[in-house]
Amino acid sequence: MTSPAGRGTTSRARHGRDIAVVAFAQTRHRRRTDETSEVEMLMPVLHEVLSRTGLRTGDIGFTCSGSSDYLAGRAFSFTMALDGVGAWPPISESHVETDGAWALYEAWVKLLTGECDTALVYAYGKSSPGELRDVLTRQLDPYYTAPLWPDSVALAALQAQALIDAGEADEAELAAVAARSRRDAADNPHAQLQGEVPRRDHLVRPLRVSDCPPVGDGAAAVVLAAGERARDLCERPAWIRGMDHRIEAHGLGVRDLTRSPSTRLAAERAGLFERPVDTAELHAPFTSQELVLRRSLDLDARVRVNPSGGALAANPVMTAGLIRIGEAASRIHSGDSDRALAHATSGPCLQHNLVAVLEGETHAG
Repeated sequence: MTSPAGRGTTSRARHGRDIAVVAFAQTRHRRRTDETSEVEMLMPVLHEVLSRTGLRTGDIGFTCSGSSDYLAGRAFSFTMALDGVGAWPPISESHVETDGAWALYEAWVKLLTGECDTALVYAYGKSSPGELRDVLTRQLDPYYTAPLWPDSVALAALQAQALIDAGEADEAELAAVAARSRRDAADNPHAQLQGEVPRRDHLVRPLRVSDCPPVGDGAAAVVLAAGERARDLCERPAWIRGMDHRIEAHGLGVRDLTRSPSTRLAAERAGLFERPVDTAELHAPFTSQELVLRRSLDLDARVRVNPSGGALAANPVMTAGLIRIGEAASRIHSGDSDRALAHATSGPCLQHNLVAVLEGETHAG
């Protein structure tokens, strides 16, 4: 069995090569895109993110994508999207079967090696064709948990109830998270849900509909660049000062669902606690998960949490984590933030967590 925080990877760039997010683009996330294929959904985003930097496909040193064959319903579905990107003449390319935030991590490591100076990262997910709550059961332990078919909302409800039983939250606090997120999403043209959501009956007690993320389709893309190349491509790059990811035990019964030690350790390894942040984009699909993450990351009222509306406003599976990094970087690009935290999660009840720390500087050092 792994240790409570799991086994991570080398986190911080201490040899002096600075990597930055220089461009970000995303779709308008929708409940259904029946008339649009994954490639058709992705291509405008790729064109937009490249146009913001003036780069062409041939200028990209490394390409990495994140998606899920389970969502697409066919093996090696990512190859269709890669054909749309342009894989001939042959390119340096990779793919991860998880959220695009982990594709960005791989691209970041590739740039740190010095093998290239630019990278394109993209992710997409179409949840509308199937029953997402059932599909996500396939990530559970195949012997003891998956045969019971506990869907994603039921598992999140267990976590929320654990918080309430521990006296660390109540339904009013969950409702406040939902209301704030949807209000903030009113300023985000890409959000799927905007404005207040009525507190309807419980979906799975203690979670109501407003405590849960919308199911939808979407895509996003990011361009990374190193050193002076980043400064050439972006007026105010979002420098990645540290990034790390950690995973917890697969068995839900051996975890304290009111805590997220993997998030805490990833944040420590990424250097989050060295200086305060002013913005945090948290990948918290359920209101209760935001409360867990806030406590694990020591985020107080001085930190603006999910100014984009977060995953409660738009949660395209395999894309929402990458969007958190892109949204945090966009606020640095615009000058609305100087030091931001971006978080992504995968697996049930915050099992696997990635933390990135981004900074904007007049003169990057």
